[in-house]
Amino acid sequence: MWNPDVYRQFQAERDRPFFDLVAQLPVFQPVLVTDLGCGTAHQTATLAERWPQAQVTGVDSSAEMLEQAPALPNLRLVQADFSRWTPGAPQDLLFSNAALHWIPDQHALIPRLAGLVAAGGVFAFQVPGNFTAPSHLLLAELQNEPRWQGRLATEAGPASLNPLDYADLLTPLGFQVNAWETTYLHLLHGPDAALNWVRGTALRPVLARLSPGDAAEFEAEYGRRLRAAYPEGPSGTAFSFRRVFVVARRTS
Repeated sequence: MWNPDVYRQFQAERDRPFFDLVAQLPVFQPVLVTDLGCGTAHQTATLAERWPQAQVTGVDSSAEMLEQAPALPNLRLVQADFSRWTPGAPQDLLFSNAALHWIPDQHALIPRLAGLVAAGGVFAFQVPGNFTAPSHLLLAELQNEPRWQGRLATEAGPASLNPLDYADLLTPLGFQVNAWETTYLHLLHGPDAALNWVRGTALRPVLARLSPGDAAEFEAEYGRRLRAAYPEGPSGTAFSFRRVFVVARRTS
């Protein structure tokens, strides 16, 4: 579903939360590591390089993304729906960067994934928490207008919880939880910068449900509204992005 070339346009901004999450991992030597929703696996490759003795697995449903993955001796790739995929053994590190939110029922997903973590292992993930931002509200508003409602009425979409909600889910399962949130201020450059950002993520599955002509019309109107919500300033286009982080270690 994702276009790797569009997604990489803001690679530095998209990579930063990954490395902020990695920085909070405990000092340990995992043997089995899985990255859920690994995309092109260029970030997953850094985990394989960090722990060369570990078997690192990247799981993603997009063949287009996985085709871009680097080749490393201790990195294997699996094309699968990570919400249903099960590893052959409990994982020392179950990791996910900006992917788990695509499964709407977080209260069911998080405990299921937590059950894949070995004793003493770590469950670390980051999810966007910006679903009330103008970029999302304007997209939903346009989808539900009469011109598009028959084909694009909003369905159950991406969702995430607050840090405390994740802590409350994981603590009773025997995890010690470090959870926090960060709002990044991305200063994007170029014309239609906010539109170019969402072209790599939230907008793509919407346009995929339309004919080319209708997709162009929808994108043009959405772009017009985004320009009003995210005007270009002296420093570029200010695009705030809240994210939620969790690093949880199984202690029992």
